[in-house]
Amino acid sequence: MITLLVGTNRPQSRARIVANFYATLLTELGAAYQIMDLTELPEDFLNVALYHNAGRHDNFNAFIAPLNQSDKLVVIAPEYNCSIPGALKSFIDALPYPGGIRGKKAALISLSSGSMGGALALSHLTDILFYLGTSVLPQRVRLPGISQHLSAEGKLSSPLFEQLLREQAEALLAW
Repeated sequence: MITLLVGTNRPQSRARIVANFYATLLTELGAAYQIMDLTELPEDFLNVALYHNAGRHDNFNAFIAPLNQSDKLVVIAPEYNCSIPGALKSFIDALPYPGGIRGKKAALISLSSGSMGGALALSHLTDILFYLGTSVLPQRVRLPGISQHLSAEGKLSSPLFEQLLREQAEALLAW
């Protein structure tokens, strides 16, 4: 099982569009997946599920329970202020430690409006995951100028981006 993690809590995000496209790739490749969207985080998790309360927030525990079914993750992280969204970092910080995503394999995708495609965000996220004992697939995908590569219907419209994502998905499944 692969978990597609939409790494922002922003409603109707472009990261969710990329996750939906990736889901179609996984379906075509015959892989089982589930989508975990940070827009569905419990509203109070930031104040109640961290630090001394770790593991004691029933709604957060229910939200993260599907991670136990996955041995692989695809993290789709938009670039916010040259890093990952605060919601994604807080989500990671609230996971059980040690444990949580330790020992899992992760493919990383970053998207941004700018020309760097979230390179710094990918670097920060890679460092965090390495620290937690999560392996990272070398084929990290950056999607620069994402707004220019979405159709009017909100679908990915770049053949290059589609190719990069397909190659990553194939590498993830072979890993």
